[in-house]
Amino acid sequence: MASSQQQVRAYPGTESGNEETRREAEHQRTARERQKQSLSLQKENILSQRTSNADRRAALESALAQIEARIAELS
Repeated sequence: MASSQQQVRAYPGTESGNEETRREAEHQRTARERQKQSLSLQKENILSQRTSNADRRAALESALAQIEARIAELS
């Protein structure tokens, strides 16, 4: 059975393919984290708003539910 180093030599370019896959996965992870941070800021903004208008309050509650659902999808 060939060692992993011998396999890499037998298949040139495999190592760079793995590196590219790792970079892409890291890019996707950081993009998700940025999205979650953005959604968290939006959530904080909604929670900080005070209103006595029932329609406005309903709209804020709906927006909050949508944001929380999107955060859950990203987690």
